[in-house]
Amino acid sequence: MSVAIRIQQVSKSFGAVQALDRVDLAIEPGEFFGLLGPNGAGKTTLISALAGLVRPDHGTLSVMGHDVQSDYRAARRQLGVVPQELVFDPFFTVRESLKIQSGYFGIRDNDAWIDEILENLGLTPKANANMRMLSGGMKRRVLVAQALVHRPPVIVLDEPTAGVDVELRQTLWAFIRRLNEAGHTIVLTTHYLEEAESLCSRIAMLQSGRVVALDTTANLLRRFSTHTLRLRCRGEMPADLALGAAQSGGWWSLPFDRYEDVEPLLARVREAGCSIDDLEIGKPDLEEVFIRVMQGEARGEGR
Repeated sequence: MSVAIRIQQVSKSFGAVQALDRVDLAIEPGEFFGLLGPNGAGKTTLISALAGLVRPDHGTLSVMGHDVQSDYRAARRQLGVVPQELVFDPFFTVRESLKIQSGYFGIRDNDAWIDEILENLGLTPKANANMRMLSGGMKRRVLVAQALVHRPPVIVLDEPTAGVDVELRQTLWAFIRRLNEAGHTIVLTTHYLEEAESLCSRIAMLQSGRVVALDTTANLLRRFSTHTLRLRCRGEMPADLALGAAQSGGWWSLPFDRYEDVEPLLARVREAGCSIDDLEIGKPDLEEVFIRVMQGEARGEGR
């Protein structure tokens, strides 16, 4: 079976700005893949190139084995994209918008599937409402529905929960998880790193148009992040522990790798005469990984 998405040596510049710089990625069928990076890293440009909206200067892109440029019609049919911007036609109802979107792919008589999408995205009460009457969150739900209406095997979500309420986030992720479990490939860009950590099995991080980290989420957490023992205590912290610790708001943060290390750390603190008032154990998180990777790239430490 071919990969779901193949991106080979893709570069794109806009004048003096290098938006993409020799990007290489292969995403397997059925993956839940995260594409992360700061603003301006090239995520949306890469998605636009994948959707055929931007022509790269160099390199090739394919969706389910279909080249995005030479076999555009087949490639586009395999792909559903939820854009970051709220783009909608103000003259139609929600249901009409979905039927028109279906028509772009030559699909008719798919009312049952449209009803299922509306129900799963909490849009059924708004099915006959005009698009211009919807709230921002509801409009974003319609964008998701439009991306799914032709049942694409590959779904790209570009900041799908930006500025929306908690209810939509939970509803959306429950539906997208079911689609992923049914075999759909999901590509997600988001600034909510806790979403990427809980949803994505593999993650690529972009900076200045280049892939600067690519691994499973579990491996990234192991490589770049640590557990933390947070202590609020009275007394003098041992000098060797204080050297590798951070202090903020009366709390000491001591890094450790294994849970077996916690008791020796506590014993050292107690032996130094410190009285522990409170403690917490923090797990590795993707935000720490993201910051360390981006800071390392800024210092020129490479991938």
